[in-house]
Amino acid sequence: MAYLTDRKRAAGLGSAKSGTEHFWHMQVSSVALALLIPLFVFTFGSILGGTHAEVTAAFARPWPAIIAGLTLIVSFVHFRNGAQVMIEDYTHGLTRKALIVGVACLSYAAIATGLFALVRLAL
Repeated sequence: MAYLTDRKRAAGLGSAKSGTEHFWHMQVSSVALALLIPLFVFTFGSILGGTHAEVTAAFARPWPAIIAGLTLIVSFVHFRNGAQVMIEDYTHGLTRKALIVGVACLSYAAIATGLFALVRLAL
């Protein structure tokens, strides 16, 4: 084993060939959130503290509902990707796989719950 080169020791331990794609997904979602969060704050801020009727009337319009839905989806996808990177960096083996699946399920469940609540509010 002492006669192996560094390259030979690393053979088979190479990249998963998805790092660049994952990086770009994080960058795109970051830019999308940088645009969506101020729009969400301005659309949601105007109805904050309103009555239930005012809130349902506001979300019955397409613009606030679309902004809220897009913000919800993009933010939880960004959360899933960021949590996956953190899990990959600090865990190994079966724990890594279980945590990645758990975070993915959690984020998709949160998206589904949020969109369901938004649709119920808007209709």
